[in-house]
Amino acid sequence: MGSRDDDRFRVKSGAPKGDSGAGNGQRAQRFVSQVLKQVSKSGAKASGLGGARPASTFGRGRVAAGRAGQTLAVTARRVVIKSRYVMLKKAGANSVSTHLRYIERDGVTREGEKGQAYGPETDVADLKAFEERGKGDRHQFRFIVSVEDAGELEDLRGYTREFMQRMATDLETRLEWVAVDHWDTDNPHTHIVLRGRAGEGRGKGHDLVIAPDYMAHGMRMRASELATEWLGPCTELEIRQRLLREVEQERLTSLDKALLRQAAVDIVDLTQQPNDRQRQTLLRARLQRLEGMELAGRIDANHWRLSPNMEQTLTTMGEHGDILRMMHKALKGQQRELVLETELVAPVIGRIAAKGLADELHDRGYLVVDGIDGRAHYVRLPVGADLTALPVGGIVEMKPTGGARAVDRNIAGVVCEGLYRSADHFAQLRKEGTPDPQTAVDAHVRRLEALRRSGAVERMADGVWRIPPDFLSRTQAHDAQRAAGGTIELRSHLSIEQQVRAQGATWLDHQMVGDAKELSSQGFGAQARDALQDRIGFLVEQGLAERRGPRVVLARNLLSILRDRELAEAGKVIQHQTGLIHRPLRDGERANGVYRRSVQLASGRFAMLDDGMGFSLVPWRSVVEQRLGQQVSAIVLGSSVTWGVGRQHGL
Repeated sequence: MGSRDDDRFRVKSGAPKGDSGAGNGQRAQRFVSQVLKQVSKSGAKASGLGGARPASTFGRGRVAAGRAGQTLAVTARRVVIKSRYVMLKKAGANSVSTHLRYIERDGVTREGEKGQAYGPETDVADLKAFEERGKGDRHQFRFIVSVEDAGELEDLRGYTREFMQRMATDLETRLEWVAVDHWDTDNPHTHIVLRGRAGEGRGKGHDLVIAPDYMAHGMRMRASELATEWLGPCTELEIRQRLLREVEQERLTSLDKALLRQAAVDIVDLTQQPNDRQRQTLLRARLQRLEGMELAGRIDANHWRLSPNMEQTLTTMGEHGDILRMMHKALKGQQRELVLETELVAPVIGRIAAKGLADELHDRGYLVVDGIDGRAHYVRLPVGADLTALPVGGIVEMKPTGGARAVDRNIAGVVCEGLYRSADHFAQLRKEGTPDPQTAVDAHVRRLEALRRSGAVERMADGVWRIPPDFLSRTQAHDAQRAAGGTIELRSHLSIEQQVRAQGATWLDHQMVGDAKELSSQGFGAQARDALQDRIGFLVEQGLAERRGPRVVLARNLLSILRDRELAEAGKVIQHQTGLIHRPLRDGERANGVYRRSVQLASGRFAMLDDGMGFSLVPWRSVVEQRLGQQVSAIVLGSSVTWGVGRQHGL
């Protein structure tokens, strides 16, 4: 080499080399990978398991995933584990607290009481502290562990603790978790929330990354091993009885899964396992049952054709069967036509007969609504709906998504040359004599900002937005995506029995004054009719109604009178508690103050605004809840209310 080559030589710095640390661990891992690669080239099985699935290439538990279940026999206890990996930033600020509140909800214990979270060393876990410690975590794991014979376990908490300890051993770190046992279903199960942060041991303080194979296979095998140790292996009689029950079931069974695995291009050949006569008999019996359900067809004595949609159909049938049994239980023997609302096409109004989680892993709730149409409806709630805010016995109304909002039609009506200008809108409203036109414009601006974030409109400058020709269809698509499953409104937190003698403006009163919905002569509709007559009797006692033969004459502005009376009484109570002066809010008047809390009354939910000297009660809207403890303003116009931050700016 010449001098020029020598001149090109440069010293490049690199990571320090030592006997310990992350770099050493990485080198060791690379060395292990190289050894396994060479072993594989030689023709041997690197994992030592014949026919084992390819090992995961990252995450903790790779080795344990390969070893788990080696000793399991066909007599092992079955365990189902549902897993969810949650990225906390994407899930939202309230995701953790909402999930913890759901799993610790009322009615999940053996006695039908509120659930109690526990941890590795405590029977009373502090969920707020657990949530606080996990605020800096990148992710979180959520599991549902369901042992087939969990009802036979004397100590489900002890089982869960031992299972999580074995997981900790497999993952080579201490695990921080909380769990709640649920006994409100046919088979008891446990909800486990695991922090995505490694504890004591290798990689302390780093993100906890679990190998996919361990999540999909290893956990279930460990849980099955432990259940078998605790309960003993299943006897041949138990296995046969279980399989015999599966023959007639209208759901996806283990026999169906065996048929699907055995099928080649939807054709099942029953001669593949001639020595296992018992199994062949069960599979043949199941195929005959599937034939009766039009999900399988006989080709000859040993060959059957499976329906391409067999798996999905059986899964759906199983889910529907579970729902129908739950609805019968919720109605407590009352006869109703049962309706499963897979997609709302018309409003559903009625009494909440039961509630729960349709998807416990993703916290999506459901309601059983005893409708005013005389039927009972199973309705899945929109994503993000707060199940705790919907009391059993209350009156609820669910509406399908669809149709343009009034605010969107207003925006489309003032568009000029494809642009919406807030100044032009303000001038138009002022010319029309609209009270407080600036507040109305602010409401439209907030709507446009929400649509801009979803890409439906484009902001060109302050007060100017570009509105596309298909604006209304875009807004409807935006609303449908945000409110999948429809929109929900709690019409009254009181039962109809409680509404009869309530002081405020109740749902029953709205039925009598301009908001009447057709009530069936059967079911809850008939009960609502009777409650209406009792309510009229109460109003007559109060001097707010008069019977004139078959006719009933209601007082003018009945709803306003009832609402104002109730607000005045509530104001006196709060005034006595706080020492602040109650300032009743007149129509068109603006209220300013710090949002302190909400007050649930028969007339609805109201927000308390504290201006330092006095307070006002303003109809509550969900948009204001995120401003708790902050300065807000509100103006009431008829039955609507517009909220703003501070005194001028919109939410």
